Amino acid sequence: MARSYFHISGQSLGRLAALSDGIFAVAMTILILNVHVPTAALSQVEQPLWAGDAMRLEAMLWSALAPLGSEVLTYLMSFLTLGIFWVGQQTQLNHFVRSDHRLTWIHLIFLLVVVLMPFSTALLNVFITFRLAMLIYWLNILLLGGILFISIRYAQHAGLLADEATPEVVAASERRIVVYQTLYAAAAALCVINTYLAIACLILLQLNSVIGPRIGPLNRF
Repeated sequence: MARSYFHISGQSLGRLAALSDGIFAVAMTILILNVHVPTAALSQVEQPLWAGDAMRLEAMLWSALAPLGSEVLTYLMSFLTLGIFWVGQQTQLNHFVRSDHRLTWIHLIFLLVVVLMPFSTALLNVFITFRLAMLIYWLNILLLGGILFISIRYAQHAGLLADEATPEVVAASERRIVVYQTLYAAAAALCVINTYLAIACLILLQLNSVIGPRIGPLNRF
């Protein structure tokens, strides 16, 4: 019986995982480009000749580094974001017995959103006090979580899950996505009050996800 290309394409989980690792690595590396060395602040100063000049330049360098706080903050937040979703995707891939055409493209779209993270981070870094920049950043997180939710639902429907991926395991994965996305949305909504408050809450949620659930309903994961 003849089979179409649609039924034989995109079945390699190994190639999909390798591509994902590469794209995550590039995206996580690009994030640091948003943190700039403050050369402009010292560009007008001549090379010091005396100890007093060196001490003065040292003080100027400290002053120039202070404004980098927001850049470092958004870098750390986005690195945590990508790390969390890399772990989430790898967890799903480990529960699949194989892939298919649709599942591969679901994850390719997921990687498309991953690549957007350096942009949304740069936008937030430049306009860190703007609510719109915070909402665009949150939308990036929402899309990442939403696509992983679609992925696990589709894999279950298409019979692509391994035997150890029981309904309880799938339910736990889905519940984790839904609960964290709800909490992320609540944290991002705090930008109405202050964008720094929203960022602080997002980072606290991310740290909770990294070190292990310690609050409320997340203890079930």
